[in-house]
Amino acid sequence: MTQHSLEEITCLYEIASTLASTLELREALEKTLGVLSERFALKRGTITIFNPRTGEIQIEVAHGLSEEARRRGRYRPGEGITGEVVATGQPIIVPQISEDPRFLNRTRSRREEEKRKLSFICVPIKSGGQVLGTLSVDRPAADAVELAQNLQFLTIVAGLLAQTVAKLQALEEERARLLEENLRLKQELKGHYQLENFIATSSRMQEVLEMINRVAGSPATVLLRGESGTGKTLIARLIHYNSPRAEGPFVTVPCTAIPETLLESELFGYERGAFTGAQARKIGLMEKAHGGTLFLDEIGDLPLPIQAKLLHALQEKEFYRLGGTEPVKVDVRIIAATNRNLENLVEKGLFREDLYYRLSVFPIYIPPLRERPTDIIPLAEYFLDKYCQRYQKKIKRLSSPAIDLLMQYHWPGNVRELENAMERAVLICDEEVIRSYHLPPSLQTARSSDTPSRLTLPEAVKKVEKELIVEALKETRGNQSKAARLLGTTLRVLNYKIRKYGIDPKLFRPLSKRSSHA
Repeated sequence: MTQHSLEEITCLYEIASTLASTLELREALEKTLGVLSERFALKRGTITIFNPRTGEIQIEVAHGLSEEARRRGRYRPGEGITGEVVATGQPIIVPQISEDPRFLNRTRSRREEEKRKLSFICVPIKSGGQVLGTLSVDRPAADAVELAQNLQFLTIVAGLLAQTVAKLQALEEERARLLEENLRLKQELKGHYQLENFIATSSRMQEVLEMINRVAGSPATVLLRGESGTGKTLIARLIHYNSPRAEGPFVTVPCTAIPETLLESELFGYERGAFTGAQARKIGLMEKAHGGTLFLDEIGDLPLPIQAKLLHALQEKEFYRLGGTEPVKVDVRIIAATNRNLENLVEKGLFREDLYYRLSVFPIYIPPLRERPTDIIPLAEYFLDKYCQRYQKKIKRLSSPAIDLLMQYHWPGNVRELENAMERAVLICDEEVIRSYHLPPSLQTARSSDTPSRLTLPEAVKKVEKELIVEALKETRGNQSKAARLLGTTLRVLNYKIRKYGIDPKLFRPLSKRSSHA
């Protein structure tokens, strides 16, 4: 065995050991190029990966190239020597770089005088007949025999690299897919949270929208106030997605949902060894919101010790992780929300006065649903459509008695309660119309509808019968024969019920027919 053959076998063993000893794919490829460089005095070495999703070949790891030069190394199949190797699956030897017009020098790393002294070898990295990428090297110019030996050796190395490159290719494809999906979801979110899509027909909510429009483009801290269920989280998202920070993260801190003992570490994070069980550094929610918006939900329940640290973070734009000695700089926009009376909490010493003033730069009050009744039906119809799509139902509308119930109810749970009521109605409705008996019993109490708290069986039957007849006459425009067929009864029985309940079918006919009868 010659000394040259022994060196090649030793090199192959080192490469195989390197690839088997680490799960860090890029690190394994970089070490492989390092081994090749040490053994064969290579000037440069690159491993490229072909991404079939983008149709692009990109330098993944490189030896002897700057990071900027590596990023410039992009090709299309058939473009330059690298692109030709990917397209054909055949290796290429260039005895003298300066003499081959196919050599593009896309990385701009080789000077003109250097090109006359270099040879270039590029071999495909294949798996199952599919070209995954290339392995290429610059080496001092050599004769045809030596270059052919190098080619044979590099082909063996490319075979060893195939499995690692296949894994990297899969990772790159997944990364590209996730980036595309992330971009699509961001665009959907921005579209979903456009101000013109927000349901606000009442003058009170129009005022809220105007305030959102005024403050969204600024970096000002916003304090959202209002009862639970009025939509404070939705409005916080509206502000974020209509602001210059829309591309950044929107991070929610549910101050009441996180135990007090964990809230500080969740909000600010911690360093390894900060306390028992802290085995690694944890990035806090405030740091995750860097470049975006941090939404502090139910800020009135924030413990006093954490209030002090939050105030420092708001004023200085920095904070310390638990166990940390170096400040962490952050750029976040704060939106806070509460259903509590912060002024009373300040008087009782339960909320810091300085933090209260720091948060109240731009307060927005969201009125309860009972104070904006003109929003009830548009919201109910929006939720009807939303849950029909989710549960694949074909419900067309709300009946008049159902609308009356929705309008008469006082909605202590606000928009959240209305959404829950509509979801329940969609789930139990097997018709094309939401009727009053599909709505929750709480809407049909004496307090909400001004009726006796308990109906007798005859009264309940009368109520349902009358509602069904009125809806049928509406649908058939007062045609009693069609209404009878729709209800599965006879015209004689229907006429009897109409007289019994005092219903006037003429009221449901088109205006032209009513006037002709008059």
